[in-house]
Amino acid sequence: MTAAPNPGSKRRSTPRFAALRRLLRGAIVLAIAAGVLAWDLDRQLDQPLALQQAATFEIAPGSGLNRIVTAAREQGLFASARQSAYLAIYARFSGQAGRIKAGEYRLEPGLTPRTLLQLWDSGKTVLHELRLIEGWRFADALKTVRQSPDLTQTLDAAATPADAMRALGRDGQAPEGLLFPDTYRFQKGMTDVAFLRNAIAEQERVLGEEWAKRAPNLPYDSPQQALTMASIIEKETGTAAERAEIAGVFVRRLRLGMRLQTDPTVIYGIGEAYDGNIRSRDLLADTPYNTYTRDGLPPTPICLAGREAIRAALQPADGNALYFVARGDGSHQFSATLDEHNAAVQRFQLRSGRSSTAAPAASGTRPGAAARRLR
Repeated sequence: MTAAPNPGSKRRSTPRFAALRRLLRGAIVLAIAAGVLAWDLDRQLDQPLALQQAATFEIAPGSGLNRIVTAAREQGLFASARQSAYLAIYARFSGQAGRIKAGEYRLEPGLTPRTLLQLWDSGKTVLHELRLIEGWRFADALKTVRQSPDLTQTLDAAATPADAMRALGRDGQAPEGLLFPDTYRFQKGMTDVAFLRNAIAEQERVLGEEWAKRAPNLPYDSPQQALTMASIIEKETGTAAERAEIAGVFVRRLRLGMRLQTDPTVIYGIGEAYDGNIRSRDLLADTPYNTYTRDGLPPTPICLAGREAIRAALQPADGNALYFVARGDGSHQFSATLDEHNAAVQRFQLRSGRSSTAAPAASGTRPGAAARRLR
């Protein structure tokens, strides 16, 4: 026997189907909205930012995504508020928000939110330059570092070289010659102390490399003594071709027990009182740096020595010259004997009417004196 249809079953199922239809319609609407949103997001991420000319944008260490986007919006980088919102959404969902690196970035016209995020993630920040010059004293380098607007200054404005050495954890160590003269590139915000520490590390690296390739039987007990010699060579000549030859003169004098008798060390010993001229009394005034009154090398370097001067000190030229005198054109006349040297002094210094500490050497009162080059 066939059961009679239940007249209430159709009525009970109708609300259920209606709810399903509403859910389906809602899902379709949401899918369409999501598609439109995705299309608009993708379009906005590839639309150029509001950059009419190159600009810089700085991300401070520890900045979160919201802070970064707000700062970029306040700087006027975005073409619309929607563009900035989409960048934040995309950064979070793509995982790029956690990879953004602090620093100063250069932004070029044509950059989009997508490529902007890639730039922030890359860490390719603007690099600033600061040059330390061969022949500078530590105090000169410190002054230049203190004046850099791109370094974060942590040292006191009146910091001395000794103060800097304390900050570097080298309290009591002589600072002269510790920094390698070079052009350094760094990110904005590096501290002054970190910059100095890098320059010291570079000097140690270069000195170590050149020391490992040194010639045999040099009169140095340590790399530090070689650096001291290099600093004298650095001050004695600006002519690259003469560095090794001048180094050879000084090395031979040390081997023979002769005093170096080089004016740059005397000038360093005079200090702030030096007025541009060396007088006979200066040559007689004993200081630890007066190589006319003291044997051997000075106690420390006298300036920042570059790689070429260090190499010359460690690979001096062979020869028999023990003297040299400035010719007046930036080069020097080298001599093997005192008589030859005195004749060169007469020719290049006295007859030209130039005042020079070579004059006493010509009299023979200071055997082996090496006349200073004209400065």
